This record gives sequence, C-alpha cells and structure tokens, in this order.
Amino acid sequence: MRLNQDNDDQDQGGNSQNQQQQHNCQLCDQNDYRYSHPSKYLTDLNNPHNLTCWISETFDDPQQNVTAILRLGKKYELTYISLQFCDMKPDSMAILKSMDYGETWHPFQYYSSQCRKVYGRQNRAAITKANEQEPLCADSNTEPIQGSRVAFSTLEGRPSAYDFDNSPVLQDWVTATDIKIVFNRLSTMDSSAAAASKTLVQNDQPPTHKIKQFRSNSNDDDDEDEDDTDDLDEDEDDDLDGVDDNNKNKTKTMKTNPVNDGNDDGNDNGFNNNRLDSIFYAVSDLAVGGRCKCNGHASRCIEDNDGQLICDCKHNTAGRDCEKCKQFYFDQPWARATAHEALECQPCNCNHHARKCRFNMELYKLSGRKSGGVCLNCRHNTAGRHCHYCKEGYYRDSSKPISHRKACRACDCHPVGSSGRTCNITSGQCQCKPGVTGLTCNRCAKGYQQSRSPIQPCIKIPQNNEINFISSETTSQEDEQESTSSENGCFECRLSTKRINMLKYCSKDFAIQANVISRETFGNDWIRFTIQIGHMFKHGNLRLKKPLDYLWIPMSDFQCKCPKLKIKHTYLILGTYQKETLQNYRLIADRNSIVIDWGDEWHERIRRFQKRQLKGKCKMELE
Repeated sequence: MRLNQDNDDQDQGGNSQNQQQQHNCQLCDQNDYRYSHPSKYLTDLNNPHNLTCWISETFDDPQQNVTAILRLGKKYELTYISLQFCDMKPDSMAILKSMDYGETWHPFQYYSSQCRKVYGRQNRAAITKANEQEPLCADSNTEPIQGSRVAFSTLEGRPSAYDFDNSPVLQDWVTATDIKIVFNRLSTMDSSAAAASKTLVQNDQPPTHKIKQFRSNSNDDDDEDEDDTDDLDEDEDDDLDGVDDNNKNKTKTMKTNPVNDGNDDGNDNGFNNNRLDSIFYAVSDLAVGGRCKCNGHASRCIEDNDGQLICDCKHNTAGRDCEKCKQFYFDQPWARATAHEALECQPCNCNHHARKCRFNMELYKLSGRKSGGVCLNCRHNTAGRHCHYCKEGYYRDSSKPISHRKACRACDCHPVGSSGRTCNITSGQCQCKPGVTGLTCNRCAKGYQQSRSPIQPCIKIPQNNEINFISSETTSQEDEQESTSSENGCFECRLSTKRINMLKYCSKDFAIQANVISRETFGNDWIRFTIQIGHMFKHGNLRLKKPLDYLWIPMSDFQCKCPKLKIKHTYLILGTYQKETLQNYRLIADRNSIVIDWGDEWHERIRRFQKRQLKGKCKMELE
C-alpha cells in the first residue's frame, strides 16, 4: 500500500498555508515503525502537530466495507464515541455494540448522506420515549466542511437521560462489552459519480477487512493511557451518577486529548485519498468515554487473579458487574443503586445458625416487602425459616437466647420408658409408656413397679380391693362417714378455690359445667366420679368425651373435702390434666382446683374469660 507523506525538508516554522507541499510515495512496511500504521495508533497519545494514523488496506471501490472492532473486556456504560480521521471522513458508517462479548451485535448509531437508501432509516428522526432506545441516522457529521471528527453522544436528546437511575431502558441502551465500527462508503472527489453507477453496500453485508483487537492500554503507551482514564468532563459523568459523589465510577476514556475540529486547510497530513485506484480509510484517534458498569455499587474496577476487569463491589453485592447479592444477603431482592439510595443487599435472619439462605418472592410480598429470606441447612439442632425453633428430638433451653449455639438440648428420652425419642419442644417432656413417669420417662409412677418387659416396663402393684364400686344410692351415706373419719390430719381448703378471675381461668387446663352422676373408689389413692358435661368452656387440645366422662380426685384431698362433690349436683369445675397414656388424659380435681356450685350467672362470666383467651390475654396473664 502506498502512502503520501509530507517532505521532511519542509520548513517547520513557515506558514503551511502559504507553502506548496511536496509529496513523495512510500511503501507501507509493518516491520519498520517509520512506515507502519498499526491499530495501536488509534489509542496512542494524540498530538495534533504529529498525528499518527491507522490506515486500512487499499482498495479501488469507495463502497468497500472495512470493519474495526474494539474489545472493552467487560460491560461498560458508554457516554460517547469519537473518531478523528486523518483524511476525509467516510460518507456512510455504522457504529454497533455488543452486550455479550461479540456473540450478537446491535446498531448504536448511523451516519450517511443517504440514510434512507443505505440504512433504511429516516434522517434525523425525532427522539421520543417510545424510541429512545433505538439507533438514529444523521448526515451532518459526514460533510467534509464539518471537520475531520465524528462524535456520538449516547444520551444526547434521549428524554429519560435526566432520570437515568430510574430508566432501565437507557441503562441497557448505554451498556456494551464490544464496539464495532463499519465504514460502508468512503467520501472521495468522485463519490457522486461512483454512487450513480454502483449500488451502495447495505449494513448487513459481511465485512471484507477486520482489524486486530486493540485496547486502551497498548504496550507502547501504558503510562499515558493510565493518565487518561479520568479525563471525562464532570458534566458527562453526572449523566451516569452513582450512589453519591464519593461512590462514582471513574469514566473509562480510551483517548481524550483534543484535536482541532476546525478547517483542515493547510494540514492534510500528507494524505491524498482522492485517487480511486488507491483509496483507504485513515483514522488518527478513537476515543470512547464511559465507566465500568457496576450498577451503582462500586467506585472503581480492578483486575482479578486472571487479569480480567471486575467491579470492586460494595453494599454486600457480588458479580463481575455487582449485578447480584453476595451469599447470605438474600433477605431482600437485588436492586440497582441510585443517587439517593444505596439499596444494599440485606442479610438473612437465621439467628446465627445458618450460613446460606435463599430468596422467596412470595414470602417477601406476604411480609409487606420487608423480608423474603429463607435459611438453609440450619445448624445447632435448629429448624424453621429463620432457624428459630428446635428440630425434632430437641427442646428449647429457656435459659439461653435462641441465637445461642446451645439453645436446643437433646430430649434424652429413656429408650425403654418412653414411647419415642421426641419430646415437647418447650418443656422437654418425653412421651412415657403407661405406668412410667419423669421428664425423660426414667422411673415408674406411684402405684407401679418395674417389670422385666421392654414393652410394659412398669406394671401396677397388686392389691386385694383394687376396685370397689359403690352405687349412686349409697354415696350420700358414705359422704357423711368419710367426712367424720377424716377429721384428723385434714387441712382447710383455701378460700380462693371459691373465687375465680382471669389468671385462675388461664392457669387451669380445663373449665367445664358438669353434673355428678356416680362415684367409684380405686385402691387407696383415687376417687373417680362419673360426670355428665353440659358445657366445655376450655379444654385445650384434649377431646373430652361427651356427654359422659370421668373426674378423678386424690383420696387425701377427697377425705378433706377439697373439693367437696355431691351426687346429682351441678358444678363449675376448673382443673388440670394428667397424662394416662399417649392418647388418654385424666381430668383431675384436687385441693388447688376450683369447684363452685353452678349458677346461671357463671355462664356469662366464663364466656367473657373465653373470649379474652381467644384474643391472647391468657399468654399475657401467665407472663
């Protein structure tokens, strides 16, 4: 390829406009730096008094396609792209971008004197919110009288540019990983004649030439390029503002030194591109302004261990572009930061029992958009969405907070005495076999003795009169006998058993209206009354038999008339449960129970207590 250059003997101090330039032809040689014009000249130090130019291969057709591709290395948010030509500007050229490292390409901007014919676009189309993410075509920058620079501003004239942080459309519009510049048609003195005789090349035609990859930090100019990375004007930087002034991404500028865009007369750089038998594209400077795409969560980009550029993410974000929340910070969905809010990723609430969690949108919506984290792999024997209760086989140690690593203790149920290895998660009470008692079911209950059977480890102690049934006809006489025979050693029943309030109501397991039918004696320990239940005001999770059930009174309390029951009388009874088997419970009335003769006035009062219980008042009373 031949290149016209200035004569080295020309007087450097003279007026170039008043002197006739002499040209001699030189053969380009890529092995000789004096006669080579590599792509690195596009991004070296731009000196208007000593221009260095990248030159394409020569061709004889002004409509020959030439393509230049710039690899940015990661996603950037671009503000401008500027080209400084050494000779005449192309008549038609297209700027394209890729967001997936060159896999697909999207048009960014077109320039042509014939926009409709070459690119099928209207010249200088109006920009509205409906089309602000679409490429436009302009002809002004292709006219030679406008100078040798072509500059494209990505946000100029876009309606949503003033509110960029809240415009996902424009955020996507300015994002690029690669830039492709396609020169479709060269402006020459004979371009009009050539255009009349030949069909213009469309944008989708495969390129004939493609330059090698070039980057802003070429080997020859590393120090100079580092100094140029922060030279973008503040006004342009504010268009892509981050969280605050201290957290802005530095603008990445591939070339920022200005070149005079005025009249090119007197400085043709030694190039004469008007011969159709030897024409080429010549570009002295390619400048790209923008910043690392970090979604407002980083103020700089750094190199990772593989030498790739990544964002130095803050606000608990992660990813090459800070595009996601880092591990364990999934309590709220990721969001791009704005100029007013950092919108940090929030940690999951796992009470220090989990290291991983996930986000659940349904739970987030149900919480009023406050929390959507779900803990995974809870440790320290905990379970639940927030690792907030003990898993099966463990119960809560009330002396330690739930966040303590030993907040859950093993049930430690006796392998023979218990019917399983689980226990109440609050009290730690194991489920005992019949005749077995204790927190861990480790001993026989009163009236039982240990056997050698693992199926029934505790059996009743044999007695002569285990069951002595007394009919309802003789119970009134026995009442009088028992009352006189138990005078010695009896205590007085507390007066409080005749009174009732909300606290007493809440402290009892059941509250019923019952009519006493009959009485039986079981050994020396218990008296069993057959009762007919009229109303069940409180029964917890126990299913009482209706209409008949049993009420058990300890023999010692019955002999002291605490409580005192009579056959065929109706009472209001508030007592406790005693576990008999896994499924069966006893209704117990003892000296601490409340047994009051029934009156209609009690019905309304107990109903009021019942309503308060449903509203959670019992929990407050017991606390």
